[in-house]
Amino acid sequence: MCGEETALIESLEGNRGMPRLKPPFPAEKGYTQAPSNINNVETFANVAWIILNGGAAFAAMGTETSKGTKVFALTGKIKRGGLVEIPMGLTLRDVIFGIGGGIRDGGTFKAVQMGGPSGGCIPEHLLDTLIDYKALGATGAIMGSGGMVVMDSHTCMVNMARFFLDFTAKESCGKCVHCRIGTKRMHEILTRITEGKGKEGDVELLQELCNGIKAGALCGLGQTAPNPVLTTIRYFRDEYDAHIREARCPAHECAALKKYEIDPAKCKGCTMCAKKCPVGAISGTVKQPHVIDPAKCIKCGQCAATCKFGAVVVG
Repeated sequence: MCGEETALIESLEGNRGMPRLKPPFPAEKGYTQAPSNINNVETFANVAWIILNGGAAFAAMGTETSKGTKVFALTGKIKRGGLVEIPMGLTLRDVIFGIGGGIRDGGTFKAVQMGGPSGGCIPEHLLDTLIDYKALGATGAIMGSGGMVVMDSHTCMVNMARFFLDFTAKESCGKCVHCRIGTKRMHEILTRITEGKGKEGDVELLQELCNGIKAGALCGLGQTAPNPVLTTIRYFRDEYDAHIREARCPAHECAALKKYEIDPAKCKGCTMCAKKCPVGAISGTVKQPHVIDPAKCIKCGQCAATCKFGAVVVG
């Protein structure tokens, strides 16, 4: 290590009891003590294209406020997923149903989560939203890293918010209290709700935490972490209410809230479900309707997957 590097480290660490100096910005001093250019790879790719083809060609694509193209990672309940590059200004419907081919397995579109873990969920009635920074921002979502996760009617929006909060809470560097503690508290509340242990006032508490974190977090991760929660509350409040007030998951996705029953009118008494049940929760005789004991049922779903007659009802 050269003398200059040693001096820099010592100046950053400071002496015991002395105030520490703020590290220099990369544009001032970075790799090998020289100014360093820090940007997303996508930005560098666009710069190369603009140099080769000219700024006018790049600006000819897109909208008035969002020029050029954008790469999205199209995934989820979609027929054709993958990386897609589109000109700014297409609608969400153009991408999901045009390029992506629509919802797979004959499902029904419910929402699309835009912008990565800190993005927002956009519902069906906003499918014609233009893909540009201003229009997406108005929905509560962000362009972000270009994530585009498509969800169908079998997706629980409360559980989706919980999933993304789990990621951001773990990714928090821990420097500021708002992000370090706030995201954990939100994740705990969302977990309780998905387990049927939610209570009145939880939604309002989530909103209060969201607003506090957005206002007080020091960096972009904390400031955008509440987006999945705020947008799911905004567009899918009925699902939160169903979980809290009825201990019911409308999408039948939250395992703790699932209820398995056998329709006696459809059951043929083949005994296959009883044989597959790992805990012996199903009883009945051959060629007679079977019954599931809710006290023993661990809600693994083996019975529903095994039954060929659609007799197992998941509520």
